[in-house]
Amino acid sequence: MLAELDFLMGQDGTSPLAIEAFREMRGRRVFDPERICMVIDHSAPSPLEGVSNLHSLMRRFAAEQEIRFCDVGEGVCHCLLPEKGWVLPGDLVIGADSHTTTYGALGAFSTGVGSTDLAAGMFTGKLWFKVPASMRIEIEGRLPMGVYSKDLALYLCGMLTADGATYLAVEYAGEAIRAMSVEARFTISNLAVEMGAKAGLMEVDEKVEEWLRGRAQREYQPVFPDPDAEYVKRIQVDASTLEPQVSCPHAVDNVVPLAEVAGHRIDQGVIGTCTNGRLEDLEIAAGILRGRRVKEGVRLVVAPASRRVLLEGIEKGLVSDLLEAGAALVTPGCGPCVGTHNGVPADGEVVFSTANRNFKGRMGNSRASIFLGSPAAVAASAITGVITDPREFL
Repeated sequence: MLAELDFLMGQDGTSPLAIEAFREMRGRRVFDPERICMVIDHSAPSPLEGVSNLHSLMRRFAAEQEIRFCDVGEGVCHCLLPEKGWVLPGDLVIGADSHTTTYGALGAFSTGVGSTDLAAGMFTGKLWFKVPASMRIEIEGRLPMGVYSKDLALYLCGMLTADGATYLAVEYAGEAIRAMSVEARFTISNLAVEMGAKAGLMEVDEKVEEWLRGRAQREYQPVFPDPDAEYVKRIQVDASTLEPQVSCPHAVDNVVPLAEVAGHRIDQGVIGTCTNGRLEDLEIAAGILRGRRVKEGVRLVVAPASRRVLLEGIEKGLVSDLLEAGAALVTPGCGPCVGTHNGVPADGEVVFSTANRNFKGRMGNSRASIFLGSPAAVAASAITGVITDPREFL
């Protein structure tokens, strides 16, 4: 089907190619500058001359087309678009980044596309879609103390595997989702793509409405599943039985209970990214690190997901807690996640990160290993120097 788009996004790893494709399509003006945004977040600030030239290309295009633009230091695209109220419930959103599924937590059908599709969308305001079938995941019960939305998201990735929801629209529902904050829900939808999903949707409730109050830049109309909706699969999970989870190298779906890898040494911890760099994540980490120190010989890198998160973290004293504990703070953005500059590990080093991917070479060195976990688990492990159950510090 050919569908009209509500919002489009490109980041600095994909936008230059989209701009080139737009020119090749003989595009002169984008269909609606208010509904397009480009973000410099993956290599911010620029580490190389070539990257700087690509950033310059994006700035010139954004000024020429008068589109929305977020420059170095504003933050990660997947935090910024909801934070600024540009993506809203009921929207159809494409982003030239695979983790565009994040906005499903607001009830938007949002999905990642390639640079050429982004270019076509910017030109016409429309894109062709194969309508996906749906899978519903009912998550009942409540997460126990010391277990977080990241643990649930990793558990689902391990249970369903990397292709368990390929090209499906996954709906998350149940008591556990309703009990979560909106920030925690973003983490779940962010990782939907790691199961192969086309989108990771949640129903709009009072918490979402409250979160959007003062943020939403236009009117919106939430969409809900029909009472007689058909699903290719229904899955039930009891959140109350979960314990902290860890994704082990070198695949996101290589998930085990943290207890199975407890004691494994780490060289670096990373707290941030579009998965877990929001204010709530900094609060969780700071609560564990407050009054304690990062173990000598271990590095802890913290990348706030946006300038607003950083400012609020400063106001609340969270940044002081993190820095006094020995953390290194980097510019709001993707930070070490993509391996272009900040925090590239050395050969043989082990990283414990709150990011969403741990493929070999993901952080810039194919001879390093990456474990994934919650901000609480990473903070606790940075203190001990080994993978540690955060409940020991709560």
